[in-house]
Amino acid sequence: MARRKKNDTFELLWQGLVVLPALLGFAIGFELSHSVGIAGAIAGAGAGIGIGILVIRKLSLDEKLKRSGIRDIDKMDGRQFEHYLGHLFKSQGYNVQVTRASGDFGADLVLQKDGKVIVVQAKRHSKNIGIKAVQEAQASIAHYKAHEAWVVSNRDYTEEAKSLAKSNGVRLVNRNDLVEMILRMNSGSVPNPNQVMTSMQQEEMKCDRCGKAMVLRKSARGEFWGCSGFPKCRNIKQVSG
Repeated sequence: MARRKKNDTFELLWQGLVVLPALLGFAIGFELSHSVGIAGAIAGAGAGIGIGILVIRKLSLDEKLKRSGIRDIDKMDGRQFEHYLGHLFKSQGYNVQVTRASGDFGADLVLQKDGKVIVVQAKRHSKNIGIKAVQEAQASIAHYKAHEAWVVSNRDYTEEAKSLAKSNGVRLVNRNDLVEMILRMNSGSVPNPNQVMTSMQQEEMKCDRCGKAMVLRKSARGEFWGCSGFPKCRNIKQVSG
């Protein structure tokens, strides 16, 4: 509820850019001309200026999001997001370890810089992140002998998660923070999200038995991935639907 109220207040402030100039224009117009028609015209001009500001704001925000690639990040799976963050933190001078997919002891990445160790929980999600991510990040500090714990997400956090993070000294990086972090990078210093996804998908399509590429094949039962080393290697994988 608190998050909704905050957003409502923010939107009301921006809507005021339309309403207030219109009201002010009408008041000034009527005071000067004593004509409702003239006052109405001035009010319309004021509202037009406010609408113009809102349109410029919207276009600027859309361009900012486009340059950041955040909408492509939204399409990533969790593992791709972890590796993308690895590239991002490396560009900031961190020594980065992306931990294994399972049994990571609560940390998806371990960062080192200037003698400080930071454990990171990476959460690529479609809704706000809850307290579990904060708990996992905090718990991983002892195992990795870290100085800090962060949670980084393409979304925001629940109020419970924010409260727990504050009391435990866990840093929360939300969607807006992530966008700003990406935009601060030099162009080309980090692979874009699509490049990371494509690279990892190609890597996943290597045969886990012999290391050769998997190729898409057809049978009477439908399509499947088969090892290009066939017939020496008969490894196959089902096409995910």
